[in-house]
Amino acid sequence: MNIVLLGAPGAGKGTQAQKLVAEFGVAHISTGDMLRAAVKAQSSLGVKAKSFMDAGTLVPDELIIDLVKERLDAEDAQKGFILDGFPRNTAQAVALDDALETMGKSIDSALLVDVAADVIVARLSGRRTCKVCGYTGTAANEVCPRCDGEMYQRDDDKPETIKHRLDVYEQQTSPLVEYYQQRGLLNKVDGDRPVDVVYLDVKDQLGL
Repeated sequence: MNIVLLGAPGAGKGTQAQKLVAEFGVAHISTGDMLRAAVKAQSSLGVKAKSFMDAGTLVPDELIIDLVKERLDAEDAQKGFILDGFPRNTAQAVALDDALETMGKSIDSALLVDVAADVIVARLSGRRTCKVCGYTGTAANEVCPRCDGEMYQRDDDKPETIKHRLDVYEQQTSPLVEYYQQRGLLNKVDGDRPVDVVYLDVKDQLGL
């Protein structure tokens, strides 16, 4: 089970990935987590990535691909993997396919968790985060239910910011969806349903 996970910010793809990991023991590979881990471990690739991150510039595709390959060599990825947050465009998708081919691997499915933009704006703009422990709740949480800390709305959870993020996502990802569709690898689920209902559909689409 080698999956590329697609979906707009707030579509709930991370939740579905966690459920797949729990049931099937595959590796959930988030590029953000992977970058942070490589930097923390001070690996040669991590040191290179940190130089770009410290400068506030995007980490080059070639370096991300090398990090992905390094991560896919890890023991927990041998049962399968879910790539979350990468590739972000068709150039990265082609580079990923080439890299996987050299490793004797390939993508089995590109799973799109599809949710309408207005639903995502409503979802994310209702989120509140604890200033103390980072707990994520809703506008109904006046204080953090975990530590009684102050809850606030992050800048990237404000409606105008969310709409911009969705515009960027649409520009980048529409060609990527088409790429996987043309290759016969795209599976789509409606993410605007209860989590467990979506998960049953995810497993059905993946033939699990």
